[in-house]
Amino acid sequence: MSETRTGLVAAFTLAGISTLVPTVAAQSGTSTTDGLIWGLNTELLAVAIPITVLVEAILIYTVWRYRAGKVTEALPTQENRRLEITWTVATAVVLLFVGVASMGVLAQDHVATTGDSIGADDDTLEVQVVAEKYAWTFNYPEHNVTTGSTLVLPVDREVRLNVTSKDWLHSFHVPGLGLKQDAFPEQANYLITEPTETGEHQLYCAEYCGAGHSGMLGTVEVVSQGEFQDWLDEQSD
Repeated sequence: MSETRTGLVAAFTLAGISTLVPTVAAQSGTSTTDGLIWGLNTELLAVAIPITVLVEAILIYTVWRYRAGKVTEALPTQENRRLEITWTVATAVVLLFVGVASMGVLAQDHVATTGDSIGADDDTLEVQVVAEKYAWTFNYPEHNVTTGSTLVLPVDREVRLNVTSKDWLHSFHVPGLGLKQDAFPEQANYLITEPTETGEHQLYCAEYCGAGHSGMLGTVEVVSQGEFQDWLDEQSD
């Protein structure tokens, strides 16, 4: 293969792989939590893809350059201090970027999960999520409303979920909103998020909890604030 053709193949490969980053970046997220997670994934992909392409290009070139019939015997490598210092520093910079970017997201209240009552605004909607074999119950203490199976949340309003269990270990998991929190008996674990799009999302128990685990499902429905108020009024009747 000529050098020109090799360059064209490499260019088209880079162009194809580079489309992955804009595709991921377009995922704005269905909640503030989901958006922060997708944003971090995009940043990490922007670093990982060029490194992957570089390593694969070197590997392909090495296999092609030293294929059978071209080299009769292996030659000893020579020390290159500049090269060794360069890749050591480059690796340190990449790891530092990954660490800082990850901690910047993981430290956010809308991503961090904790057993403490993390702070929220006065307008934050409080919801108690109670797990038990094999069902979910949702209490809205400010509105004196209790429902099962379906968790209804208003869009564009901060929500604090108090996740607990009546019997043993369960796990509250809503992949569509980027939410996951363990539910322990006699212990409160908290999640804070703000839905940014209306829609319906599947709720799972993500911790094996017995024979009925696979059926421990629910629904999270995000509606407009007007629809949410109407729903509260209906439940109070």
